[in-house]
Amino acid sequence: MAALNAGARAPEFSLNLMGQDGKFSLEKARAHGPVLAAFFKVGCPTCQLAFPYLERLFAAYGNDKAQIIGVSQDSAADSAAFAQKFGVKFPLALDEIGKYPASRAYGLTNVPTVFWISPEGKVEFSSVGWDKKDMERLNQQYAAAAGKPKVELFKPGESIPDFKPG
Repeated sequence: MAALNAGARAPEFSLNLMGQDGKFSLEKARAHGPVLAAFFKVGCPTCQLAFPYLERLFAAYGNDKAQIIGVSQDSAADSAAFAQKFGVKFPLALDEIGKYPASRAYGLTNVPTVFWISPEGKVEFSSVGWDKKDMERLNQQYAAAAGKPKVELFKPGESIPDFKPG
């Protein structure tokens, strides 16, 4: 279970963006709509499974009315290599190694952990590890928030586990 469940207040965080000057601010992002915050480590096999599907959401719905941010617990170089290897194009922020201010604020014990955060700053949904049903729910929420038709997240013939712990 994620440390923060639905209904909890989402802790604000501001982290350096990978590959860009500037910072990601949850408070500023929420001003434009809901935020999908996805915490990960590059060596995590379950993160490696999940992030290409999160990229499919980003490719389908963009970052206009709802935003997705990956929060890496690794170095910029390792995070960049992860993004390239797994085709991740959505923005990645760097949780300071050793201190992990955002991860600690959210009480993380496992990755991947994702949080759907409302514009008002409430956690509306959280998921730890890989759960195919949770990904379908995120697909539905992201499509609705973006005002776009829902895409098929899983392609015919893909062998996808229903659950994989983080």
